[in-house]
Amino acid sequence: MAKRKSLAENKTVGHFIALLFFVAVGYFFYAAAANMNYVWKWNSVPKYFAYEETISLEATIDGKLVFEDNKYFIDGDEKVEVKNLDSSFLFDYEVNEDVYEGDVIASKSEMRAGPVLSGLWITLKISFFAMILTLIIGIIVALMKLSSMIFLQDIATVYITIVRGTPLLVQIFLFYFIVANIFELERMVAGILSLGIFFGAYMAEILRGAIQSIDKGQLEAAKSLGISNFQAMRYIILPQAFKRALPTLVGETIALVKDSSLVSVISITDLTKVGKEIVANTFSPFETWIVIALLYLCITSILSLIGHKIEKRMEAKGGMS
Repeated sequence: MAKRKSLAENKTVGHFIALLFFVAVGYFFYAAAANMNYVWKWNSVPKYFAYEETISLEATIDGKLVFEDNKYFIDGDEKVEVKNLDSSFLFDYEVNEDVYEGDVIASKSEMRAGPVLSGLWITLKISFFAMILTLIIGIIVALMKLSSMIFLQDIATVYITIVRGTPLLVQIFLFYFIVANIFELERMVAGILSLGIFFGAYMAEILRGAIQSIDKGQLEAAKSLGISNFQAMRYIILPQAFKRALPTLVGETIALVKDSSLVSVISITDLTKVGKEIVANTFSPFETWIVIALLYLCITSILSLIGHKIEKRMEAKGGMS
């Protein structure tokens, strides 16, 4: 009991020291920022996420505003209906009042998603589809690498060597300007394929190592029971391999989300591209990039939390069996 209490006290002291460290680091950055000759514009940050847009309807001709048959018209040299009008609009003119071309007849305010939310959606979409492609490529190439057919091993080895040996940014450029142009692929598709192909090589090596770590006796036992290699790999080997490789797979997923920012170089409006555009328009680089960084941190933290929960659940099932 005394030992357990001592461990708890040491843990509390450790947490307190860590808290003091982070407070000191935070104060250092605060002091450094206070000494900068920079005007902070945090009040503009909410508009990055959502903003109010005013929609106005203008008079197209000179005339008088009239209401007939439940519709509004401008009665001038000719009678022109006021289109795109609904009950949410507020009129600036009374019926039978004179209006002139270009005058705002009615207006309304609507909340719109800000550029950051639009960029976040693009980043999530690219990351999701790229991760699915990464898993598919990783499994196929890992099995090719472990195949008894030499030509499949050679193809997998060359693919992994080339992809892992060249930077992702260079691959995105080459894929977009060469392959995407040949096959007339959209920017989004090109970005997803570039990420999937790049991370597929790393995923293949992770899965290959995990598969090889499984005792070969299990595959031999499956064969002795009349189970085919495909069934044994699908129902026996791969589930165990995924369980062992799960922490690394989560790490690769997080890396993919962060590296998805590189697709901004081919003008895909993801979070990073949106950040660049906001900085160019508002001249607020620090606030903008802090917000963008925090959003990436939120995404990766959620993925990490999900990975830990899945890992614990798999461990619990393994313990029960």
